[in-house]
Amino acid sequence: MRCPYCQDDNSRVLDTTHDSRGGVRRRRECEHCKQRFSTYERPILASPLIIKRAGTREEFNREKLLEGIRISCAKRPVSAADINHLVSEIETNLQKMGREEVSSRVVGDMVMNGLKSLDQIAYIRYAIVYLQLSDLQSIRNEIDRLLEV
Repeated sequence: MRCPYCQDDNSRVLDTTHDSRGGVRRRRECEHCKQRFSTYERPILASPLIIKRAGTREEFNREKLLEGIRISCAKRPVSAADINHLVSEIETNLQKMGREEVSSRVVGDMVMNGLKSLDQIAYIRYAIVYLQLSDLQSIRNEIDRLLEV
């Protein structure tokens, strides 16, 4: 592993921890400059193609999903760690499905379920775009459905 400080290729692992999603965090020390740094490794599994509403297909893009959720959670008390966890959870669920193609509707529903438990205002913000709520009455109906639960 290359040192981020001096770019030397030799480092030694001081500590290793595993997380619930199969990732590995390693604490390292550079053999050359003695600086310490952490690395995070996670398995790269094949992600399915996403079938859009118009019928086009595109690669699953973690960053695009992350950005959409961040926009919904803007100025809300939702931590970056919670957002990253939600995106990782969705990505893992998609990979576990083992399908080559998945409808964007499936991804959107996963986001909606995650945001519902994370922050209700972020959920409504996302729902306005995702469900194409175009007037106040449809937004109010969605809020009423949210309050029923």
